[in-house]
Amino acid sequence: MAPVSKADKKVAVDAAAWMFNVVTSVGIINVNKALMATYGYSFATTLTGLHFAFTTLMTIVLRCLGYIHPSHLPFPELLRFILFANFSIVGMNIAKLSMIPVSCLLEMVLDKIRYSRDTKLSIGLVLVGVGVCTVTDVIVNSKGFLAAFVAVWSTSLQQYYVHYLQRKYSLSSFNLLGHTAPAQAATLLVVGPFLDYWLTEKRVDMFDYNLVSVLFITLSCTIAIGTNLSQFICIGRFTAVSFQVLGHMKTILVLVMGFFFFGREGLNLHVVIGMIIAVLGMIWYGNASSKPGGKERRSYSLPTTRQQKLGAASDSDDNEDKS
Repeated sequence: MAPVSKADKKVAVDAAAWMFNVVTSVGIINVNKALMATYGYSFATTLTGLHFAFTTLMTIVLRCLGYIHPSHLPFPELLRFILFANFSIVGMNIAKLSMIPVSCLLEMVLDKIRYSRDTKLSIGLVLVGVGVCTVTDVIVNSKGFLAAFVAVWSTSLQQYYVHYLQRKYSLSSFNLLGHTAPAQAATLLVVGPFLDYWLTEKRVDMFDYNLVSVLFITLSCTIAIGTNLSQFICIGRFTAVSFQVLGHMKTILVLVMGFFFFGREGLNLHVVIGMIIAVLGMIWYGNASSKPGGKERRSYSLPTTRQQKLGAASDSDDNEDKS
């Protein structure tokens, strides 16, 4: 039997990471739909705080088992990440279609990445397809526009930052999640109940918690562990733009599963056409971005920390002494 090449192994791991993210993301969306639509649990921000609380418990277990090693993430970097991530959570559902263009802009400006014409056109085709599927009525007001603007930029920065921090500080997905999950859980569980009350005029502590609703909340939090971990794994292995392009496949799967489990109202010709256009765009993007020049970094060097600079200086001193 021929040995598996390094490239084949990478493809297999990438595919497994992506499938892990797709399965957990689609699963949690459908569980949350049932929780909110059937049982009336409308406290989305508080629920997300619970998700990160469960994820924090997972990172503690992994640390005890030795899968998470001691690592350092400066507090200012952690604070910036938490601000981006929490603003993203509060308002992201409003304007997902703007995510890819903003992520492209960030990668071009900050990472000096250049996209070929075919790659740009394939991204546009994905956006058209998803727009046809999901956008039915467009009503713009000042509050909605502001929320969408903040959500799009904070989410783009948060996803770029996941990739950036993993590379700059040599952090694994487990390590980075171990730094960020506790802080996100704490902030969202403090702010969440007040924000949810402002949005819904209902108090989370007055909700009628019964056995079934608690089981659904627990299931949602359990699946969220995989969703949070797989997001960090995927962005670490790919980029924020690739994650967003492939992420629209989850939108298509959620629509399909919604038609099967929640009724076929809304399934019509233009939705089916939109799905087909989006899938063709994703296939085109995968082909175009993998070609030479499809997506490449022109010139990029990671910022060095103070410790790295001192280490480099000492190495050069040693070399001078030896010569």
